[in-house]
Amino acid sequence: MTVLLREAIGDRLRHARTNQRRTLRDISRAARVSLGYLSEVERGQKEASSELLASICQALDLPLGELLHNVAADVSALDNVEVAPVDERIAEGAPREKRGAEASAAGIEGGRLMSELIGNDLADLRVSPAPRMNTTLRTTIGQPKLASTIAA
Repeated sequence: MTVLLREAIGDRLRHARTNQRRTLRDISRAARVSLGYLSEVERGQKEASSELLASICQALDLPLGELLHNVAADVSALDNVEVAPVDERIAEGAPREKRGAEASAAGIEGGRLMSELIGNDLADLRVSPAPRMNTTLRTTIGQPKLASTIAA
């Protein structure tokens, strides 16, 4: 699975901000960056310059080196994740109600909400196995568009 660096950075920045229970507006003011642009950086839609990253990290009281270390660990962990092939009939042709049953029959497993996160790396974010469910790495970084239609 290929992960874009801007998505991994944005995911980590959002994680740091929400853990501090701070708003986008608060960080955008402290970092002197527009709220819209900061939102796009967090969503992985914009590449942030090194100066902008340093400013955002300062506003979050997050050392830039720590951010980059965590992003590197996330990217390394996600490099080893394999994406299961998607049956195109299920992804495009079936009504949304039937997709879940057909996907289950095709061997595609759904995820579940995690009640508690332990650790600071994506490698630590593993779901304990449930009956008939494999342990999977969970992240907020988006799946390829074709695969995301099944999860909905």
